[in-house]
Formats: sequence, structure tokens, C-alpha cells
Amino acid sequence: MFLLALIRQYFPFSPETILIKYIHKLTSFAYPYVHIKFPEYTGERMKRSEAYAAIEAYLSAACSQRAHKLKADLGNDSTKPILSMDGHEEVTDEFDGTTFWWSSNTSIRQTQALSLYPDQEEKRSYRLTFHKSNRQLVLDSYLSHVLKEGREVGIRNRRRKLYCNNPSSNWGGYKSKVWNHVVFEHPSCFDTLAMDPEKKREIMKDLDAFRKAKDYYDRIGKAWKRGYLLYGPPGTGKSSMIAAMANFLDYDVYDLELTTVKNNVELRKLFIETTSKSIIVIEDIDCSLDLTGKRKQKSKKEEDKSEEKKNLPPGPEEKEESKVTLSGLLNFIDGLWSACGGERLIVFTTNHKEKLDPALIRRGRMDKHIEMSYCCFDAFKVLAKNYLDIDSHPLFDAIRDLMEEVKITPADVAENLMLWSMDEDAGSCLENLIQAMNKAKEEEASKKAQASTEENVEGEEEEKSGAQEEGASKRAQASTDEAVEAEEKSGAKVDEASKQTVCNGG
Repeated sequence: MFLLALIRQYFPFSPETILIKYIHKLTSFAYPYVHIKFPEYTGERMKRSEAYAAIEAYLSAACSQRAHKLKADLGNDSTKPILSMDGHEEVTDEFDGTTFWWSSNTSIRQTQALSLYPDQEEKRSYRLTFHKSNRQLVLDSYLSHVLKEGREVGIRNRRRKLYCNNPSSNWGGYKSKVWNHVVFEHPSCFDTLAMDPEKKREIMKDLDAFRKAKDYYDRIGKAWKRGYLLYGPPGTGKSSMIAAMANFLDYDVYDLELTTVKNNVELRKLFIETTSKSIIVIEDIDCSLDLTGKRKQKSKKEEDKSEEKKNLPPGPEEKEESKVTLSGLLNFIDGLWSACGGERLIVFTTNHKEKLDPALIRRGRMDKHIEMSYCCFDAFKVLAKNYLDIDSHPLFDAIRDLMEEVKITPADVAENLMLWSMDEDAGSCLENLIQAMNKAKEEEASKKAQASTEENVEGEEEEKSGAQEEGASKRAQASTDEAVEAEEKSGAKVDEASKQTVCNGG
């Protein structure tokens, strides 16, 4: 046994391993073909391989006519299916008079995690096979041709997507994704957006300049990204603005739900998995996490309760609190990791701009602050054109006057302009809007009157309380004066009695 252990220490390779190694070397001299493998995920799986995606698109266009097993998906026009190779399929491709073989491979292995429903890790890859005499052609021309054509096909067939982040508890194996998506089909555009026309033109000009500014960002040494802060009351069109921006730029949208992100590491991983030409959105960021820069302190009672529960197993309804920090989010916006990829917009929305930490929304992080305010008359005309297909009406003047007095959101205006039945016409919808604004005006006046009444009542109560305090103070002072006077009289009597005693003694 000792001798065997000594041999294994100095000769770690078994005879079988050495034999296989030399057999492989001998066969490689006789075997005339070379293989190149393109896995879907490489290294530590930081992100999906762009080469794999380009090859997949190239083969779907170039080789789908020759494959026997195919997968189908809808293309950009949503009517014509796009075919691609299924797993374990092989096709040939011709380039410059040379034949190349492509095969699609899938390997599956059971995960080691303990679960009632064990998952499977699916590893996909493409393999290119060619004669070794064509090695230089492959390295110099063919691979560049495949990647270029694949990217162009991918752009032509691309359907914009709306992504949402998967909770990390569902991240398992290569088959699972950190982002789920649906096709982005929101119809909002700047033409139908209820906003001041001048402000819309300014935003469109800024967006157009951004998407053409790659060389400029490279020259000044900044990551190709831009931050937008949309703030204003609910119902003022912040989500519609994001959809209009995505449609204008032809970008994907990543809707990031911060409350499901456990820590900064998960946040970084999510960011790495996003693609270029995308808008990363965090809606209602003031409600997502405590991003004021100061974590709320627990009361002594809560700390005692937490200490008692520390050693107990978590209940079914208890959820782990997100540990994403302000510094982690700032690094996500403009730190080192923000330079991964390029051509991204980062959009925050909030109803309360004043609640956000100034470090989060300063220029350079949120480069452009856009106030989404109440509906103005110009915005109303856009809505009237969208919903009623009218440019003017005798009731427009009354609506203009009311909008100068009443605060009403574009969402409320749109609700009143909606044609709910064939019996309604533009006039009835405009009358509904006027009634709604008059009602809002009366409610506002009623609130002001009530607030004024409450203020007057508080003032009267304060005056009454002050008068009572003053009366009590006067009574206390009078009582004090009486006590002093009685004390003085008592002292005088004592002095008089003392004098009389002295006289009698004399």
C-alpha cells in the first residue's frame, strides 16, 4: 500500500490516461478536420455570448432551408415565422467555394441542489467543423462574415422586449434567466403624448443627440449612458413617457423591481445581463427602498423582538429584507460597472422628488430632470385630437379658462374624453370634462374653506386657552399677593405684641 501511494504521488496519471492521451495525438495527425465550439455562456457566466447569438441568427437565415429539425418564432412583423436549428441538428454552409459544417449541441445534467423538484442545467453550443487546410480562411474571413451577417439578421428580425427581473430564488442552472420578458407592444409615442409641444421637442432632440453620440462619449472618456428623472403627481404620464422614449429610440425596456433584489451583488449581476440599446427603469424609486442615505433606526421594542426571533426559523410569510444600499445603486448608475455595454438610458420616476437623496439625482447621474405636471391647454388639445379627432370646438374657451384655475391630470382628462358608447359625441365628452373640472374646483374651494375654518377654530381655541392661562395667572398672582399681605399683617402683630411685653416688663 505504501509503495502504491508513493507511485501515485510521483506518477499521478494512470496508464489509461497516458494511453488515451497518446492515442488522441496519433489520431489528430490522421484526422483532417478542426472543430471550434461556441458555447452560449462562457467563463463564469457573466452574460450571454454575443457570438452565440450572432451565429444563431446567421444560421436561421442561411441554413434553415437545409435543416431537418427546426424551431420557429415570430419575427419583427409578427406574421412570418423565423426558423432556426433545433438541438442536435447539423447543416452545411458554403463560403468562397468551401464547405463548412455547423451543428447545434445541447447537454443536460442534473443540478446538485436539494429540491423537491430538481432542475436541470441545459448547456447549449454551436460547433463549427472545417478541413484543417481552411484554417486561415476561417480565421481571416469566414468567422467575421458569419458574425457580421448574424448581427444584421438579428437587427432585422429583432422584436423589442419588455423585461422584468426574476427573484434570485429562481436563479438556478443555465436554463433559468435573471430576466423574464414579453414582447414590447406599447403604442405610446411623442405625437400622442399629452405635454407641452415645446417640451416634447426638447426631449426628442436630446434623445436623438444621445443615440448618435458614441464617438463623442468615447472622445470625452465617459460611458455611453444618460440618466432621466421623471417626477410629478400620479396620472401625469410618466409611464407613457418611458414608452414613447422606447418607441422613439427603438430600445428594449428593463423594468427593475428593486425590492426583489437581495443585495448589491445581485444588482450588479442584473445590470450586466442587460443589453445595449435599452432603457433601464426604476419606477417610484422613493417607495422602492430607503435611499435617503440614512437607514431607519429600530425602536428598542423592535430590537428586543428581533433578538427573540433571531434563533427561531423564519415563518412562511417572512421575507428577507433587501440589502441594496445607496452606494450600490450609485455604482450601478455611474460607477465602474456602468461602462459595461453601452447606449443605455437609466430612468427613475417618483411622485416626490424632494424625498430622494440629492446624491442620487445630481447632474451626471440623472442628467435631465423632466417635470410631468398637470394638464395644460396645449396638452388637452393633443388629447382631444387623440380621443375625439377634433382640433377645435366652441367649448374649448371654457375649458381653457377652467384649466387656468383647476389642477387636473392628463389621466383624468383622458378618462372624460373617452367615447364609451355610440350615443356619445365630442360635445358630450367635453361637457363631461367641464363638469369634472367644475366639481374639482368646488372641492378645492370647499377644502380651502374647511382649512380656513379649522385655522380660525384653532386660533380661537388658542386665544381662549391664552385667556384662560392669563386668568389663572392673575388668580395665582392675587393669591400670592394675599398671602404676602397676610404674612405682613401677622408680622406686624408679632412686633406689636413684642413691644407690649417689653413695656410691661419695664
